[in-house]
Amino acid sequence: MAQSTSYYSSEELGGLGLASCGTDVLISRNAVIYRADRVCVGNHVRIDDFALLSGGDAAQIRIGDHVHIAAHTALYGGGGLVIEDFVGVSALTAVYSATDDYGGDMLTNPTVPAQFTRVIRQRVVLRRHVVVGAGSVILPGVTIGEGSATGAMTLVNRDLDPWGIYVGAPARLLRPRSRGLLAAEAELRALEAQIDTAMGGK
Repeated sequence: MAQSTSYYSSEELGGLGLASCGTDVLISRNAVIYRADRVCVGNHVRIDDFALLSGGDAAQIRIGDHVHIAAHTALYGGGGLVIEDFVGVSALTAVYSATDDYGGDMLTNPTVPAQFTRVIRQRVVLRRHVVVGAGSVILPGVTIGEGSATGAMTLVNRDLDPWGIYVGAPARLLRPRSRGLLAAEAELRALEAQIDTAMGGK
């Protein structure tokens, strides 16, 4: 039977084996999810073509509400990855929560037995309203503060303070970011609450 859309249906989403999955979720049939049982997806989430989500054996990828993961994005959750509400991750971004130790004392890459490697696992957190520019790279242990944005091809190798716009490799503060979007969020939340109330009354 022909597929009607490029996204999984609600019934098909239930068969992916996700740890949890909210409502109004669109996941491309061309996305790849490893260890789906370690991936939690909130409400109003869209994951586009060729995105890669790799859950860890012990850590989870946790995606909040109103999150967009654009095409060709790679999310490596071996050390844990938290993406809070209203986050946008632009195309070709790579988020690493685990990495080999490249110092030279140990071997590297997954073809080598674990006793000969040293893998560094550190949780990455993208706080509410973060926007990650296309082609950015985020390294293990980083927290990007609420409301901050990175320009295209930014390297984030340290924590970023809230409500700034950061660019460059490594990331540096360009200027503050407006908080005006918080009013729009409040309006949307109120509208969603009204809809939930109306649906509950039926």
